[in-house]
Formats: sequence, structure tokens, C-alpha cells
Amino acid sequence: MVREEKGMRLGKYELGRTLGEGNFGKVKYAKNLESGKGFAVKILEKKRILELKIDDQIKREIGTLKLLKHPNVVRLYEVIASKTKIYMVLEYVTGGELFDKIALKGRLSETEGRKLFQQLIDAVSYCHDKGVYHRDLKPENVLVDAKGNIKISDFGLSALPQHFRDDGLLHTTCGSPNYVAPEVLANKGYDGATSDLWSCGVILFVILTGYLPFDDKNLAILYQKIFRGATQIPKWLSPGARNMIRRILDPNPKTRITVGQIKADEWFKQDYIPVTHYDDDDDDDDKYIKDDPISIYEPSDEDKQGDAPTLINAFQLIGMSSYLDLSGFFEKEDASDRKIMFTSNYSQKDIVERFEGIVSEMGYRIQKRNGKLKVMQERKDLRSPGCLSVAAELFELSPSLFVVELRKSHGDSNLYRQLCKKLSNNLAICQSQEILTAET
Repeated sequence: MVREEKGMRLGKYELGRTLGEGNFGKVKYAKNLESGKGFAVKILEKKRILELKIDDQIKREIGTLKLLKHPNVVRLYEVIASKTKIYMVLEYVTGGELFDKIALKGRLSETEGRKLFQQLIDAVSYCHDKGVYHRDLKPENVLVDAKGNIKISDFGLSALPQHFRDDGLLHTTCGSPNYVAPEVLANKGYDGATSDLWSCGVILFVILTGYLPFDDKNLAILYQKIFRGATQIPKWLSPGARNMIRRILDPNPKTRITVGQIKADEWFKQDYIPVTHYDDDDDDDDKYIKDDPISIYEPSDEDKQGDAPTLINAFQLIGMSSYLDLSGFFEKEDASDRKIMFTSNYSQKDIVERFEGIVSEMGYRIQKRNGKLKVMQERKDLRSPGCLSVAAELFELSPSLFVVELRKSHGDSNLYRQLCKKLSNNLAICQSQEILTAET
């Protein structure tokens, strides 16, 4: 069994101190013993990934980072797998999160803030040119290196061109509530580039003021503020900065400023140094394997003794694991396999009673445990066609507004879609009043 002890060898890397810990696992410093260069290794526990139901996010993050090589985007160099863990070898960024930088200073000067915003727009524009839409841009997902330059990270909710529907729009409601664009909440489809720019505008506001433009403890009220674009831009900001924020935080995506217009703006162009090189550097630590842009291997007993590991295909290797299947990196995004949420203005008692009645009528049985409902359809083989297991939970936004969350544990996607449609049709408030919560 592979253990992450200080000084442990992982192929050509030696693991060192822990840089951070989260629900998914740890991030450790690692030194390339051949070049002496430092890296950050994100260590993911496969079992924990499934418990937290974030396997889709891991697929997205690895699949997306494969495509991106830009000075202002955290670089993924390779992925290493054992039977129980996944190791993502990432660029080591020493300066921490932009969030911490702002929290420490309160707010940044307009000159410093503009420089970071210029880098943010450069990086986001590059991602969009590559067909990648981040969908969760916020200061916590923007790192700062030792030289004060930003690095966008955490592409777990990102979207690629194949995630668009036939109407050319994205439809998954996701992101962090304070930074999400109004059109994402409207649940009628949205342009990934335009919604990312909204989030950049919120980040710019936070950088220059030290507080959020849209905030409220009550999610329903927060979303109403976002829909209206209701925020007061401080008068002590320069006219150029105020104009930039106002044009980005336009609740109408059709009239919102574009990347091209941002780069042509006089305030933005002050001291602007565009990125002139990326995608073509010859870093020795970035040698990708032919026909497989991420090198990935499973450390064997021989490897632990110092022999060279055997390189195999990433998708085949992790797909063999009973803990986690990453074979669907680029499959079409299917909302039926994700968390589904809708709002209801029925009372809590009525929601539960109606829920139980609908589920029973559809031939499922219900288990109640720890305040949650579990919908099940029994089969001897849990992977057989027609089997379904769904967890349901109720959240109170206000005394007259609740969120019903449905999450499929396993089973048939078509049956899950039918169940969600039936429940939402009978429990949700009317579409014109509906406010969907964002996935965090």
C-alpha cells in the first residue's frame, strides 16, 4: 500500500510537507529528483471521492487541465494512480489564494487590482479560445505566485464544447452563489463565456472594494439582487474602474461587455502587458507521452524499489478500479447524472407527504434516515437495468421557500430523469417564480 510519508518516492518525485488538506485528501509539496524543481501534488482518495460524489468534478478537472498551458493557469504535468489514490502533479504556486490576499489587505490599490484583473482576463480569454468555460471563478480559485501573478485553478465545474446542447448553450446550474451570473440562475440556457465574464466582474469589484457586490444570508433575496444587478459601486473608485464594473455586471448577457471590448477599454489598457508566449514552451518537466497528453501509471512493487514504472493509458488504468471510473472525460454532459435541485413553496409537511405519495405511486420504496429520504427500487444486482437509488434532502431558504435536492447514488439515468420530472412538476413553484440554487 502506498503511503504519503515525508521523503516517500513517487516515481521521479519525493513527497514532502503537507501544503493543505480538504475533504478530498491532501496537497503535498513534491520535489522532482531529476530537475530539483518543486511541484504540488494533489492526493485524491478514490473512496472519499465517491463518498463526496465529486467524481464528475475530478474528471472535469483532469480532462480540462490537459488542454491548458498558459502562464496564468495552474499547469497539470501528469497524473499518477495507485489502487486507492490519484496523484495530480501540479504547478507549485507559493503565494496562496487571491481571497487571502484581499482578506489580509482589505482591498487592493487600483493599480495592483487592475494588473491582476488584466491577467485574469488574459487567462479566461485563453480558456475560452480553447473551448473551456470555468463556471466557478472566484478569489478562492485564483492563486497568486511569489511574483504577484495570478494562476486560475480548480476546473472541477468547467465545461467543454461537447457539453453544449443543440441550442449552443450550457444548461447546468453551477457555480458559487455570490459569483454566479443571473442567466445561469434563470435556467434557460447560458453562454459560458459571457457568464464567466460576470464572475470576473464580481472578482474585480471584490479586489477594488474588499467586499461583495451581491450578498445576503437568504439565498432567495441574494438571487433577486443578482437578477436585478442591484449593487452600489463606490464613488471613490475612479470613473474608469466604475465604468468597467458597471459594464461587466450588466444583468442582461446580450448587452454585457465582451472580452474584446474589455481589452479595448482605456482603463483596462493602462500599463497592460499582454501575454506573448504560451502553448509552445519547452520546459523539460512538461514532456508529454506520445498519443497520451497525461502520463499516468500505477506504482508497482518494483517501482517502490526504485525501478522505472510502466506507463499505461490513463483512461484504461483508472477505469479498471472498482473505486472510480474516469473513462467518461469527454462524454456529453448529462444533467440526469448530476445533482438536481428545485424550489417549492409548499410547506415542509406537504412536500414530504406529496413526495412520499408520488414515489410510492411510481413503485419505489422510501427509507427515512437522519432527516433524509432515500428512494430505492430493489434488484438483486444493483447494476442491473431498471435499478435506481436516489437520496433526497430538503433545505429551508425562508419560512415559505424550500429547496428539494435529489442526488442519484446509482441506477438507470432514464428512470432517474422520469422521477425528477414527476417530482418537480408536482412540487416546484411555477416556472416564472422559480429560483434555482447553484451547486457549490
